[in-house]
Amino acid sequence: MNSSQLKKELQKLLKELALPMVREVFEDVVLQAEKDNTTYEELLLELFRAEATSRKQKRTARFLRESKLPLEKSLQTFDLDRLSLPVKRVVNSLLEGTFLSRRENVLVFGKPGSGKTHLLCAIAQELVQAGHRVYFTTTSSLVEGLLRAKKELKLDKALKKLSKFEAIIIDDIGYVKYSRDEMEVLFTLLAQRYERGSLLLTSNLPFSKWEEIFKNPMTTAAAIDRLVHHSVILELNLESYRMEVAQKRKKDVKNEKK
Repeated sequence: MNSSQLKKELQKLLKELALPMVREVFEDVVLQAEKDNTTYEELLLELFRAEATSRKQKRTARFLRESKLPLEKSLQTFDLDRLSLPVKRVVNSLLEGTFLSRRENVLVFGKPGSGKTHLLCAIAQELVQAGHRVYFTTTSSLVEGLLRAKKELKLDKALKKLSKFEAIIIDDIGYVKYSRDEMEVLFTLLAQRYERGSLLLTSNLPFSKWEEIFKNPMTTAAAIDRLVHHSVILELNLESYRMEVAQKRKKDVKNEKK
C-alpha cells in the first residue's frame, strides 16, 4: 500500500471511529514526530490528547448553551472582596463541586441587589467548566413552564427533562406571589429533586415568610424541610451592589465637575 492509499484508508477509518480532531491534525503531528524522533506511544498520546481536548471544549460549550446561564455573571465579574471570610470559604468549597455528588442544596438569602444571583451563576459557570450539567431559571419562568406542562398532561416528561441536570438554579423564589396551582407544581419539583439532585435557590424572603409562597403551613414546612435537610445556607448581608455602583458613579461625576 503506497503513502496515498495509506492516508486515504486512515482517513476513512478515523471517520468511522468518529475521531474528527485526530483526522484534522494527524498529518501535522506525524511530521512533527518524525522531526523530533518521538516514540509511537508519544505520537499516539499527542493525537488522542488533541481529540480529548477538542471533545471537552465542545461538551463545555454545549453544557453552557443548555444551562441558560447569564454568562456575564461570572466569577471574574463578581467582587469577592465584598464577602466575609466565612462566606468566601464556603464559596471556595462550593467551587470544588463535591456538594453535587452529595445532592446538597445551596440556599442564598439577602437583600435585593446583594449579588445572590450573580454569585450562584458564577459558581455554576465554574461547575460547567468542570464538566457538570447545570440549569438556570427564574422561579416565575419555571412555574409557568411546569404549569403549562401539567395542563398538557406532560408534567412527568418535563420533570424528567430537568432531572438530567446535576444542579438547577431557581432564582428569586418568593419574589412573585403564586397561585395555588403554581405552588403545587413548584412543590412537586422540590419533592422530585429531594436527595436526587441539587437545587440552588436565591430568595429575598426568610423562611418565616415562605407561607406567602406555598399558601399552606403544612406544605410550607414540607418544602423547607426537604430543602434544608441536605443544604448549605448563605446569607449575603450586603448593601445593594447596584446602589454602590450608582453612588460611586454619582460621586465620580461630582468630582469631575469640581
